[in-house]
Amino acid sequence: MPRFAANLSMLFTEQDFLARFKAAAQAGFSGVEYLFPYDFSSAEIKQQLDDNGLTQVLFNLPAGDWAKGERGIACHPDRIEDFRAGVDLAIAYAKVLGNTQINCLAGIRPQGPDCATVRQTFVDNLKYAAHKLEAAGIRLVMEMINTRDIPGFYLNTTKQALEIQDQVGSDNLFLQYDIYHMQIMEGDLARTLETQLKRINHVQLADNPGRNEPGTGEINYRFLFEHLDRIGYQGWVGCEYKPLTTTEAGLGWLKTHNAI
Repeated sequence: MPRFAANLSMLFTEQDFLARFKAAAQAGFSGVEYLFPYDFSSAEIKQQLDDNGLTQVLFNLPAGDWAKGERGIACHPDRIEDFRAGVDLAIAYAKVLGNTQINCLAGIRPQGPDCATVRQTFVDNLKYAAHKLEAAGIRLVMEMINTRDIPGFYLNTTKQALEIQDQVGSDNLFLQYDIYHMQIMEGDLARTLETQLKRINHVQLADNPGRNEPGTGEINYRFLFEHLDRIGYQGWVGCEYKPLTTTEAGLGWLKTHNAI
């Protein structure tokens, strides 16, 4: 079975953020991920990781003003300096936390700039981040997100991501493949995971519809977990779902899907 990481931005939210690390460990998770660490000091988070024997698996580059609806700034021509400052900040946190991969959210397509400018901005920012992160021993991933949950999000499909990855031309840029988002946008999950295995460095899950835990929707996660084993996937699977009721009540899928 793959290694599963609890996404602390979605799970154990009944507790304060720093208390979620202990809750994740007690639930049997060996790794954690979340949207952003930047509201807390790296020392505070590192203490929680160490105290609970957890691996820091993933977090995102700073993505603008989340509370005001920004979902990334990497494709925004007028935010390049902000983006670069965010890369430096993320590296500083990653070095303390032992985090070896960071996700870049493209963002919602800005109004005004033409398509070529938006694409080139995204490509150039990815080149910059991939180079800086590689020097720090950190892998860069980028995530495709469905346009139903985030209307206007710039990076939507595996095909688009592969084209951008080729244009960036860095050995340090990979895909973050979120099964939930890709089920909505394109389906063909097992085949895509297999054919693009070398390009994917992180996988996330939630069921569809509802974005709840595995077993609540249409996706055959028992098959997909076994499939990831068969094709030799070596990375983590981040559990980025909204519990149908409470986190604890929804953890039964780990046993019923032979995930632990």
